[in-house]
Amino acid sequence: MMGGITDMQQSENARRAWVPYLILIPITLPIVMMYTWLFVSSFSTGMQGIIPQGFTLDNWRFLWETKQGAASIWAYAVNTFLFAACVTVVELLVASLAAYAISRLNFPGRRLFLSFVIILHAFPSITLIIAIFFILRMLGLYDTLTGVIVVKVAFELPFAIWIMKGFFDNVPWDLEIAAMVDGASRWNVWRKVVMPVVRPGLAALAVFAFLTGWSEFMIPFLFAPNSSTQTLSVFLNMLTSQADEANYGLVTAVGLFYILPVLIFYALTQKYLLNIFSGGVKG
Repeated sequence: MMGGITDMQQSENARRAWVPYLILIPITLPIVMMYTWLFVSSFSTGMQGIIPQGFTLDNWRFLWETKQGAASIWAYAVNTFLFAACVTVVELLVASLAAYAISRLNFPGRRLFLSFVIILHAFPSITLIIAIFFILRMLGLYDTLTGVIVVKVAFELPFAIWIMKGFFDNVPWDLEIAAMVDGASRWNVWRKVVMPVVRPGLAALAVFAFLTGWSEFMIPFLFAPNSSTQTLSVFLNMLTSQADEANYGLVTAVGLFYILPVLIFYALTQKYLLNIFSGGVKG
């Protein structure tokens, strides 16, 4: 009798295990088909709907050839990497300091400041474009990689501070009190005691910041229009905007080149990215 009940429970659990797949497969199938079409199109002379017309490697000539007077695709890739990497480093440093202060220090206006952080994250960035343009021109940072990095970090900081605050809130006070009793300064407590504990949160935020920096289009497009500071997203947009003479095989090849590092990076770091939704750590 007990064996029959156990078999029924196992059968029921097996059926329930398939439910997420039945929901997710129809949702992800169109996305997989689009990426498959992108891959096939980048190696074909043309596409008749979803059917390739012929095989060619000419679409990938941009890897080793450049037009006269045009920058190499590798220059755009370096700009994109520098942009994403600098955004990640600055965002982590500033967000971890600000979030620690909000979480652990009882300073005047603390609650009001936290409210402003949430409000700033809700504001659409498109409304600030004209003001940012004049500020960058005044500071001499317009059409520079430094300028777009500063703007991107400023837009992402409210979210980063809010996320890191959740991790700092879950660090046991006993660790800090013990360190301060032993004579450690607040700086050393943050650097040597608290930061190692919130390492999962830092890793998750770093992954998220790098991915958003790599995929950013609007900020480099608006505030760094010069070809020497353009990123891959701006270069790809330039190719697609030439509707009268656009080589769509080249467009798909550049698009695949653009997303491949992100796919590889995400595959290697997705376990850290998932930590960002946990909201804290166990002490």
